[in-house]
Amino acid sequence: MAALRVAVLVLCLRCAAAAVPLVIWHGMGDSCCNPQSMGYIKKIVENKIPGIYVLSLKIGNNLIQDMENSFFMNVNDQVREVCSQLTKDPHLKGGYNAMGFSQGGQFLRAVAQRCPSPPMLNLISVGGQHQGVYGFPRCPGESSHICDWIRKTLDLGAYTQAVQEHLAQAEYWHNPLKEEDYRKNSIFLADINQERGINETYKKNLMALKKFVMVKFLNDTMVDPPISEWFGFYKSGQAKETIPLKETSLYTEDRLGLQEMDKAGKLVFLGVEGDHLHFSEEWFYTTILPFLQ
Repeated sequence: MAALRVAVLVLCLRCAAAAVPLVIWHGMGDSCCNPQSMGYIKKIVENKIPGIYVLSLKIGNNLIQDMENSFFMNVNDQVREVCSQLTKDPHLKGGYNAMGFSQGGQFLRAVAQRCPSPPMLNLISVGGQHQGVYGFPRCPGESSHICDWIRKTLDLGAYTQAVQEHLAQAEYWHNPLKEEDYRKNSIFLADINQERGINETYKKNLMALKKFVMVKFLNDTMVDPPISEWFGFYKSGQAKETIPLKETSLYTEDRLGLQEMDKAGKLVFLGVEGDHLHFSEEWFYTTILPFLQ
């Protein structure tokens, strides 16, 4: 019996050592440790993968700052802060998987492109808007003054310097009617999507991923257009007809390496019934968990 206990202990230690760490980044208006969202995700992952190290990113000194920064902190500064956190974390030095929710998905893609050390192994984007958004149907707390203010600000001056530098959502505002303004003035999304030229380092770093998983919510009323979650967007010059990733110049010109990744089987497109970030625990276990093991 004693020998059996030792054998089980050794096996458990090996499992713990083999578990790839996970880094998660929350969405707009959320925080790292909300027990109804990221705290819940962290808990169920830890329950299903014994011994795994899960880092839920916090931007700021407390949960209030973390939530506020998801609205008002320059995204490039947020990405730099996260890169610094990851570099200093000894648990991640051998590599990690990353899972971002809503805007956290595109922010983590920026981390993959800009910060290759420690290496991101797999990226799972859950409702991330990789071609940006053009519209702001709703946001956490319909009666919130923050939501109303953001809507009005984006309508009036999304591409002004002051708004770009101080409103995170403006940094991935993609107006298909003003493509030139977007390419010229977007300080975040236009950069990571190679809209102003080719940064070969971005391309090389993204292509180093083993898998890039994109989850689209099939009944999404938050993201406009929802196809942005699969890297598609509105056809340029209008805001009614959308085109899939493979018809975009980003793909046909392979400015980011997505075409090559697609041909290599590295891109995974998943659809789930439900509104934005609405999914069942069973779906998460059967569909997402395998990418973490």
